[in-house]
Amino acid sequence: MHPQLGVRGRWFERLPHFRTGFAPATGHEIQSEYLVPADAGGHALEAIARLEPRLAPVLHTMEVRSVAADACWLSPAFGQESVALHFTWLPDQAAVSRAVDDVEEALGPFHARPHWGKVFHFDPDTVAGLYPRWGDFYRLLDTYDPQGKFRNTMIDRFFPRH
Repeated sequence: MHPQLGVRGRWFERLPHFRTGFAPATGHEIQSEYLVPADAGGHALEAIARLEPRLAPVLHTMEVRSVAADACWLSPAFGQESVALHFTWLPDQAAVSRAVDDVEEALGPFHARPHWGKVFHFDPDTVAGLYPRWGDFYRLLDTYDPQGKFRNTMIDRFFPRH
């Protein structure tokens, strides 16, 4: 069995996200993920690398993937080939909150779109500016859910009722 967390090793033992012989995520981790346009991926990674001293104490693992463009209006990959930067944080909410702020400041210039189901702090106006079809989706909410039956706290925050 090979040790994890900061111990150097052969690339083929480090490359897989889930390695045999180790327990996968248990559900207690905190995760964040941001997608940047593919042509900005290298610069975004350089920006994250500069944060290493602040991120390392709270970061369990980071994964980088390429993601094909799609046509879903609120998908982080809408209309653009992307590079996804995934962070699995240690379960320390206060430290993670500071790290997420640092990551978002570093990735902001690259028009990073957050993963909706993971931790992020971007405000609604910032997020709205990242999606060309935001207004179209907003109108659909009013059309297909006029009573707000399918609303929740997050929908209300990003798409407040008119």
